[in-house]
Amino acid sequence: MKIIKTTLFILLLCPLLLLVYYGFYDELKLTAEPVEYILHYTGLWSLRILLLTLVMTPLKDITNKPVFIKIRRMLGLFVFFYVSLHLLVYIGLDLGFQFSHLLEDIVKRPYITVGFLAWLILIPLAVTSNRKMIRKLGKKWKTLHKSIYVALILACLHFLWLVKNDLLEPLIYAAIAFVLLFYRLIKYSRS
Repeated sequence: MKIIKTTLFILLLCPLLLLVYYGFYDELKLTAEPVEYILHYTGLWSLRILLLTLVMTPLKDITNKPVFIKIRRMLGLFVFFYVSLHLLVYIGLDLGFQFSHLLEDIVKRPYITVGFLAWLILIPLAVTSNRKMIRKLGKKWKTLHKSIYVALILACLHFLWLVKNDLLEPLIYAAIAFVLLFYRLIKYSRS
């Protein structure tokens, strides 16, 4: 299990390492808007890893192998990491740490509102993802962690509302999210 987790940890760091590589070797300067590129890149990886996290339960159910559940926590923490990085890039590189502009954007731009709400939902999930908190919260832990589905819906809305022209990519992610949510709905209705 340790080899699987170590390999997964390295793989999940690869998008960040690739972004750093682009930064050092001036690949980002080839784009017209490097900050926008970094924002889009970190946002996409946040959503991809979130979807991957939510695929773990169906994979466990289909294969009857608990390894998928054992790596789900790490995946979830990487979701929080990349979403926080996405927000930090937005606040730092795009807004220049002018928090008054952040508050204005949260109020005026619905896609930022839902994205920020998704990040807020992820905070208690990340904080309570350790064994001590799982024991301490008991059954309330599962109830709290079901809010990941709300964060997923908000993340998909964030992406859909952000894109102005070609909706194909955000619709693909939204369709995958819908399938995963539908699977959960069926699973919970049967139990």
